Amino acid sequence: MASSRRDRQNPRFDQAAEQGNERSGPHLKLGTGRAIAHHGEILQGVFENEDGHLLRGLITLPLAAQQSTATYWPNGPGRIRTRPPGRGKAAKAAALTLKHLGFANIGGDLTIESDIPIGHGYGSSTADVVAAIRAVAAGAGVNLRCSTLSKLAVQAEGASDAIAYGEQMVLFAHRQGDIIEHLGGDYPPLQVVGFRSGGARPIDTLNLPRARYDQQQIAQFKALRGLAFRAVKQQDPRLIGYVATASARIGQHHLAKPDLETILNLAKAFDACGVQVSHSGTLMGVIFDPTEPGVVQRSRLLRDQLERSGYEGVITFFVNVDGVFRQ
Repeated sequence: MASSRRDRQNPRFDQAAEQGNERSGPHLKLGTGRAIAHHGEILQGVFENEDGHLLRGLITLPLAAQQSTATYWPNGPGRIRTRPPGRGKAAKAAALTLKHLGFANIGGDLTIESDIPIGHGYGSSTADVVAAIRAVAAGAGVNLRCSTLSKLAVQAEGASDAIAYGEQMVLFAHRQGDIIEHLGGDYPPLQVVGFRSGGARPIDTLNLPRARYDQQQIAQFKALRGLAFRAVKQQDPRLIGYVATASARIGQHHLAKPDLETILNLAKAFDACGVQVSHSGTLMGVIFDPTEPGVVQRSRLLRDQLERSGYEGVITFFVNVDGVFRQ
């Protein structure tokens, strides 16, 4: 499936694609766009698309508490200048978006403000790219559907995550920018205690060798994909935790997390739903059902233990949770 149902229902999406040939000149203004981070993946592997082809794909775990904000000032013909300097992927994304919207060769200034750590699997570069695309689109006075935005993001950085889809749960082909399957709705309610190993060094994701999976693992991915769909339908955090744990175990064959078994034992001790990881980063997260009795105390005790043990970046965040369950 190349785009979500929500994409197709919004008549304002991709207005510029329809109007681009009618523009007599530039009509751009200041635009701002935002994009959330992510905390690794629930599932990552290879999956069949509707044509029967195997594609690398993933289900991203959204982290709305951290964001990138881009502001675009058009400035006539020329190139895109970024502040801070060195945000080449975001600049390329802005230029590609301008071209897509019918403003080829228009430049401007692009400011990126972000609180997302770089190089650990939070999707910092993708967030910058998605925010830049949204900022340019806002400057043109249009909306872009998520599928178009994702395609532009992949063109800008070679591979992209599914953060454009927010808390919609999708199986996403991150090197093509396509949806392999829309999993039927939003994530189940999740509470996650996230962290990374003390002293873990940033990872250059795009230069990692691609994982090679055997037939048994590919069969496992097929089964886990089905369970993920069921987890959305039933809004079942425990089932999501099972899927994430199984995917993390498979990932140990490709980018091992030295502490995974320790964390799995901790998750069991605190009656968590499971463990998720960044398959191309240093992040791990323990998943809880936020509606279960005693979850606030259990997650706090786990967080305290992780901090005492020297883990870094320890946070508690929520996905698709009503405020009453965050107390």
